[in-house]
Amino acid sequence: MHFQTNGELRSWGRVGNRVHQVARPRFADDVRRWHGFGQDGRLAVGNLRSYSDVCLSDGGRIVDMTGLNRFRSFDPATGIVVAEAGLTIDELLKAIVPLGFFVPVTPGTRFVTLGGAVANDIHGKNHHRVGTFGRHVRSLVVERSDHGTLILSPQREPDLFAATVGGLGLTGIITEIELQLQPIGSSQLSVETLSCGNLDALCDALEAADSAFEHNVAWIDCTAKGSNLGRGIATRANWLSDGALLPHSEPKRSMPTDRVDGLLNSLSLKLFNSLYHAKGRWAAGTAVRHYEPFLYPLDSIRHWNRLYGRSGFYQYQCVIPDSAGREPIRELLEEIAKSGEGSFLAVLKRFGDLASPGMLSFPMPGLTLALDFRNRGRATLELLARLDDIVASASGRLYAAKDMRLPPDQFRRSYASFDRFCSFVDPCCRSDFWARLQS
Repeated sequence: MHFQTNGELRSWGRVGNRVHQVARPRFADDVRRWHGFGQDGRLAVGNLRSYSDVCLSDGGRIVDMTGLNRFRSFDPATGIVVAEAGLTIDELLKAIVPLGFFVPVTPGTRFVTLGGAVANDIHGKNHHRVGTFGRHVRSLVVERSDHGTLILSPQREPDLFAATVGGLGLTGIITEIELQLQPIGSSQLSVETLSCGNLDALCDALEAADSAFEHNVAWIDCTAKGSNLGRGIATRANWLSDGALLPHSEPKRSMPTDRVDGLLNSLSLKLFNSLYHAKGRWAAGTAVRHYEPFLYPLDSIRHWNRLYGRSGFYQYQCVIPDSAGREPIRELLEEIAKSGEGSFLAVLKRFGDLASPGMLSFPMPGLTLALDFRNRGRATLELLARLDDIVASASGRLYAAKDMRLPPDQFRRSYASFDRFCSFVDPCCRSDFWARLQS
């Protein structure tokens, strides 16, 4: 592989800039030649949609896997697809939706690679029904610096498979994925929208929907206070059993520049949240929608992350276990509202009790809250540290794919399998995230 210096590599949160040497292989054989390149650190990355530094390795070598984006095979009788790790969910859906299939689990963006989906063991709005992405992976082909080419599955080298699913790219370079797809009868969903006046009403709506709806999510107004604290819009949906099988369209709009630092402030945040809540109340009821605006609302605008300006933003996602109840979520929202900061699209979901296969998989039964915070330097970091304390007191955890500054000790304490995972790390795989944990 040929590495070239690239000084523009950033995560999706765009906080800071890292200098790397980047290789862009086109074939799996190019990656296999990695074994002859000595013992210097490398990290495979996909479409750089992680918000954190799990996809960065400052001063190191990056293997850009997006050139390995081919289908290997597809069986329409079983819905099993084999594809290279650099194929995005976007590209996969364009091919399989017209054939009556969908990915079993998808995050809030379709512009992630299959390798990235495995490495972060992504979750979606249907976790309570199907669990994480890794539960639907039948096998993986992984290149390791110490053992060469390996084929992993829940039955074949199950421990290394469990370390690789959710392993943040640290157990080797994933080159191929065998995935079980989900059959669908239509590309449209029946969507029900409810307006909820406070946190308890919103959580009640989420809990009630678990048994009847496959997809279940809520937007939450993180600027509301007092009796309105936690007000939001609950949205739940099921696939229609019959209808057209039309894939999504390409984004028609784009954020052209990041020179908008003054656009996002406490006043515009409060105004947006008030208007968005009013719109949700007006739209309450049932409607038929294509999967694109329901599952991927932000994908309609390319480079939407530029909206936060040149300084970038931090995304914060935590999960609070069921055993801790709703009070920690209330404390988090109170702290955020008091700060005057917060997110334009804060998301609250419920995780079910289906066990994740990965040692470092994020979900556990409970409530998960995800928000964006514009980067204001020390003030933002101090706010996030206060949120960390609330999460830690509730025995919750943070998502590595969203973390840019979590204290290493807190991460290690919140993932019970962390020490076991360390024994499976490839000696040549490194990331800025992993360096933080080892510091």
